Amino acid sequence: MKNITSILLMSALGFSISCSTMKENTTKIDDTAVLNNPFYKKSTLQYQAPEFDKIKDEHFAPAFEYGLKVNEAEIAAIVNNKEAATFENTILALEKSGEVLKRAQIVFYNLTGSNTNPTLQKIEEQYAPIFASHADKIYLNSALYNRIKAIKTDGLDAEDQRLLEVYKQRFELAGANLSDSDKEQMKKINAELATLSTQFSSKLLEARKKGAVLISDVKELDGLSADEIAAAATDAKNAGYEGKYLLTLLNTTQQPLLQNLKNRATREKLFKASWYRAEKGDENDTRAILERQAKLRMEKAHLMGKSSYAELNLVDQMAKKPENAMNLLYQLGKPAVEQAKREIVDIQALIDAQKGGFELAPWDWNFYAEQVRKAKFDLDENQIKPYFEVSTVLEKGVFYAAEKFYGITFKERKDLPVYHPDVVAYEVFDRDGKSLAIYYLDFYTRDNKNGGAWMSNFVEQSFMTGTKPVIVNVFNYQKPAPGKPSLISYDDVSTMFHEFGHTLHGLFANQKYITISGTNVPRDFVEFPSQINEFFALEPSVLKNYALHYETKEPMPQTLVDKIKKAATFNQGYATTELVSAATLDMAWHSVKSDAEIKPTLDFEKEVLTKYGFTLPQVPPRYHSPYFAHIWGGGYSAGYYAYMWSDVLNADAWKWITDNGGMTRVNGDRFRKYILSVGNSVDLNQAFKDFTGRTPDIKPLLQNKGFVK
Repeated sequence: MKNITSILLMSALGFSISCSTMKENTTKIDDTAVLNNPFYKKSTLQYQAPEFDKIKDEHFAPAFEYGLKVNEAEIAAIVNNKEAATFENTILALEKSGEVLKRAQIVFYNLTGSNTNPTLQKIEEQYAPIFASHADKIYLNSALYNRIKAIKTDGLDAEDQRLLEVYKQRFELAGANLSDSDKEQMKKINAELATLSTQFSSKLLEARKKGAVLISDVKELDGLSADEIAAAATDAKNAGYEGKYLLTLLNTTQQPLLQNLKNRATREKLFKASWYRAEKGDENDTRAILERQAKLRMEKAHLMGKSSYAELNLVDQMAKKPENAMNLLYQLGKPAVEQAKREIVDIQALIDAQKGGFELAPWDWNFYAEQVRKAKFDLDENQIKPYFEVSTVLEKGVFYAAEKFYGITFKERKDLPVYHPDVVAYEVFDRDGKSLAIYYLDFYTRDNKNGGAWMSNFVEQSFMTGTKPVIVNVFNYQKPAPGKPSLISYDDVSTMFHEFGHTLHGLFANQKYITISGTNVPRDFVEFPSQINEFFALEPSVLKNYALHYETKEPMPQTLVDKIKKAATFNQGYATTELVSAATLDMAWHSVKSDAEIKPTLDFEKEVLTKYGFTLPQVPPRYHSPYFAHIWGGGYSAGYYAYMWSDVLNADAWKWITDNGGMTRVNGDRFRKYILSVGNSVDLNQAFKDFTGRTPDIKPLLQNKGFVK
């Protein structure tokens, strides 16, 4: 996932995220503050990488205060300029504004997602409405908007014109055309939404932490590996329960350990801990917050003359309209549910053959699906994991594929400071050997880290500012016990390739302006580069290079490779149904048109799933509404469909690649030229056509999933 949470928290619709040199300003600060606060000036590290060895919690609030004052003065100078509005004195001035604020915010929100603490959480909640109000002062400023509208495009090149279009659209989508009274109402809504989003994230983090399942008897963990049991013992000890075992929760509904737990009661306990984590009626219950968010977003849309928030939010996306997104979900959801029904029959037959004496429940699915897969394809996940050690997958798999396809290389940098001991840093070199970027990785789960996996920029590329990318990938792999290898599943391998696809999108950014650089693209395009990168995980030359047994260093036997490939469409009914049902929930929550449609969370969810045919109790949504962080605490509200929209693009583009020679440098250079390096500087539907020579076709995706021949 491309992490756009911090960007959205900077503003209602995208606060200027430029990193240019700040102009002199009359706002005064004392010399001691300048010396002690690392955010007041550019980092002296390579490519302005954050000075984590100097950054302390107490630096953020002063940097925010100073950055806000400086930015307010910068905006006032633009508005009060007596000269006629031009691209240079208005758009470029906007693009260059807010350096100190941006520098502090982008580090802050990366830390609150990956390494938070009570102090940071308190600051986050305090400043969320302040940042929303600040963005409103910019994007609801009629004088500033009028200057933008007055700019003549004569003499502007294509990228200049695109930047002007983006700013104009941002102002309009924020409400710049509203009446003064409606603007005041919009400001109130934005401030409350910012606070609610922060509260949702904080409550959910605590709910996930407190939802962990404590086990006293190791016999209840039968089926887990010795390393998994040791990790659970370590987690329990760290939580103050020495001698016991703690099963921590990940962000999704299903939990990885359910695949191997033989004790059905333990499986049920773990699944229910996941499902009910944020609806217990305690201080971490998120339902009232999300219901209020749905109402406020609807009211925001009504102010803008739209019937629903989904209609408002998709204006600048590739899908354009909610009905286009819903049509895609229907095209995927209908065959997925039918396939899931067939999968249920197979699993229930196995349970009956083993004289289980019960009907398949959601907490049984992964445990028995793994057995069905083993029976059908003679494939056991436990046979696979020894060949997937985290560091080897990264360096001999992810990095190797990038070198072969794009020509880039990596060198570990132990001299760069990091924000947690688990984080590692690399320097990235381009195909000509020149230094390209700095890249951080944060592999392991912590109880102060949000669930899931994502990519973010600490510094974004821009020719105008002279900045190069500084990027981080964050994961939630289980940290092994001391001295043990970190072995991951094939799904985890896919996640690593996926997130690195976002990184490639950021690495190859090639724009003048940060606002339209790299991954600053519509949500339903941003997942395309990441999803297509997953295909490299099974590319024969790549797999052979990284799938090495962690003890013997022998490559994975071809027989096992063949089994993995044959099983590629296995369980796709389940996997697709859980994704599409979650995306449908998102669109439903954000398609409400009146207060009467917003019902209590659990009732609303049940009605939506029934209405759209997601009625299989064995296949719950990937995210239950109370812990759907993408839409209530992140930037994917009315946008979770983007994963599926992008999946259509990636399947069709991969078909083009395989039809035209596969993993060649020629194809890599072409993909980099037309897709990875254009940012949001061109029409992205046209960019896809430029790469493939055609409009996207859903059939390759349906074929990949085994839904059609």
